[in-house]
Amino acid sequence: MTLLLDTHLLVWSAVDSPMLPAEARRLIEEPEAQLTFSAASIWEVAIKHGLRRSDFPLDPRVLRRGLLEVGYTELAVNGVHAAAVDLLPPIHRDPFDRLLVAQAQVEGLTLLTADEMVARYPGPVRRV
Repeated sequence: MTLLLDTHLLVWSAVDSPMLPAEARRLIEEPEAQLTFSAASIWEVAIKHGLRRSDFPLDPRVLRRGLLEVGYTELAVNGVHAAAVDLLPPIHRDPFDRLLVAQAQVEGLTLLTADEMVARYPGPVRRV
């Protein structure tokens, strides 16, 4: 299974936070799991880290490099992903989360999230 982790799960995983749900940790550590992160998540971290938000303690360059070093695949944002956002129901207003859902739908990936609002989207979204 190819998993696209939402931004919070990426950060929690990278800093080994106790906030990372046990089910997410189990799925991430499965040997057959193919782990993916979106360039949109790196963008989100860059913005929120720049605002000095305490829940985004990582430098986005360090996060990206670390994810690639441990075998994650980076998913670029393209026009097909951006256009697919308009097909989503108006469940959640966060543009980063909406883009992640659209990417998962377009690419046939399973989006892992701890966010109950994001988990309401139809399609390949799994709440952990």
